[in-house]
Amino acid sequence: MAAVTLRTYTFLDALQPQLATFMGKTARGFLPVPGQASLFVEIAPGIAINRVTDVALKATKVQPALQVVERAYGLLEVHHHDQGEVLSAGRAILDHLEVKEEQRLKPKIATHQIIRAVEAYQTQIINRAAQGMMILPGQSLFILETEPAGYVAYAANEAEKAARVYLVNVTPYGAFGRLYLSGPESEIDSAAAAAMGALDALRGQSVGTFVDK
Repeated sequence: MAAVTLRTYTFLDALQPQLATFMGKTARGFLPVPGQASLFVEIAPGIAINRVTDVALKATKVQPALQVVERAYGLLEVHHHDQGEVLSAGRAILDHLEVKEEQRLKPKIATHQIIRAVEAYQTQIINRAAQGMMILPGQSLFILETEPAGYVAYAANEAEKAARVYLVNVTPYGAFGRLYLSGPESEIDSAAAAAMGALDALRGQSVGTFVDK
């Protein structure tokens, strides 16, 4: 088997309602429901994610919501009501790739920003591209970019656990993952702290250095 880089490997113990619903709206696979356990795996080269999906499905009872095959990277999400099934799928994937969890890339925060009291015209621009909740004039907006991209789903889930915010958009694939959250100023501050703290706590191999903005 050709060398494969484990870019993202992150376990979500319980999908939060907005993230699960967002995936149900946007994903093309078998849709998750709130409370299910979830695993996001991102690798390079991207085409190898097909074999990773095959391994996980043959070894366990998990269901896939996302399989994204890009030129450089591939992303897989699997979920199940039984956390043990999801963890077993993860072990099967790691064994197949012949890597350990600690060999994953550590997430880096490429950029992050909070826009407070968003103007009405800007909310209209953002809402046109949003696939989740709408941002309303006067709310605050938290924007986060991560590398690798897959980790942004974990950040979104942890932010939703910590604060009463609204999931506007999340893109867990591509060169960078992107997250948009809206809500009252104090709640957005709490969500931002939770998202970035969760990413910082994950261990792995360095992916380089970025400057926070």
